Amino acid sequence: MIIDTTYLLPLARISVKTDLLRALVENRLRIKLDLSDLKINLISIFELQAKSAKLGVPPFYVYKAINTILRAFRVIPFYKKEIIEVADELRENINDYIDCIIVATAIVEHEPLVTEDKLILGFKDIIREKYGINIYSFDDLIQ
Repeated sequence: MIIDTTYLLPLARISVKTDLLRALVENRLRIKLDLSDLKINLISIFELQAKSAKLGVPPFYVYKAINTILRAFRVIPFYKKEIIEVADELRENINDYIDCIIVATAIVEHEPLVTEDKLILGFKDIIREKYGINIYSFDDLIQ
């Protein structure tokens, strides 16, 4: 499963209402999922850094979060040819290129995506129909 950047934010001490990692550890998900099942795109690390800088998170916590991410998750590069091609296709419906990269990662990896992005969730039926990829929100997965 590909996870969107939102779910990484608590690792840098940024509070979110949709703490997927905590829910997973506390066994509150509807589906069987292990930490080893979770994957991210490398661009999410950049987004985590940018959000942390904007919110004034001390660099030590950001660095610690990134090291945890690199150890815990499979990190997929955003510069893979197939991801770039699919991201370009997605630009028709999704105007944020970073979001296009994250959705394209799920498509190329043939993995479901979990996100809180309203625009992506609004296109989940189209993405499922065209690419065969399911997109979920935190609420879809929580018991």
